[in-house]
Amino acid sequence: MQLDVVTIFPEYLEPLRTALLGKAIDKGLISLAVHDLRNWTHDVHKSVDDAPYGGGPGMVMKPTVWGDALDEVCPDDALLVVPTPAGVPFTQETAHRWATEKHLVFACGRYEGIDQRVFDDAGRRVRVEEVSIGDYVLIGGEAAVLVMTEAVVRLLPGVLGNQQSHQEDSFSDGLLEGPSYTRPVVWRDLEVPPVLRSGDHAKVAAWRREQSLARTRARRPDLLPDPATD
Repeated sequence: MQLDVVTIFPEYLEPLRTALLGKAIDKGLISLAVHDLRNWTHDVHKSVDDAPYGGGPGMVMKPTVWGDALDEVCPDDALLVVPTPAGVPFTQETAHRWATEKHLVFACGRYEGIDQRVFDDAGRRVRVEEVSIGDYVLIGGEAAVLVMTEAVVRLLPGVLGNQQSHQEDSFSDGLLEGPSYTRPVVWRDLEVPPVLRSGDHAKVAAWRREQSLARTRARRPDLLPDPATD
């Protein structure tokens, strides 16, 4: 998979080269290129923004700069991803779908965002998805790219040591994952549930399902099916 990120803060994306993602790069499972948007500016000050039409606070990122950058970085067969609070929610289903793509290009906005015409224009030749990682506002799109990239790359074959890991994750079956335990059996008077030490795989699976349902019911009841629609 090829990953391209366009940003005015390339150093912000350095964490993509560490831990499992860094190993995925070293193993040739993904290729990563981070581009400084200011390479496509047209003035000595390398300005990327201007005052918004219609007034209001903040600045808007220029279409002239972004358009040239995406023309060069984003080929027709890539998926262009735009992190924005105004986007559709990014979910585990989104991560699975993107994990089948060959090329993802992320456009990191700042300030009051990127001139909408950039994406309207890009949409004439490539697929564009505007997505949000939550109902809150960040300073820029870089942190969201870190989140989404990790969620996608860990699904690629060969990235995780045990592929079964992501198959039992939260959201993989629509529910939150239940609690996990490791050695020692007793720690600060807290004991690992006996069923997990029983060796009975059927009972362990049933317990985990029960815990998953209980946790989902307590923390994210919105994920459970609506009884009225069953």
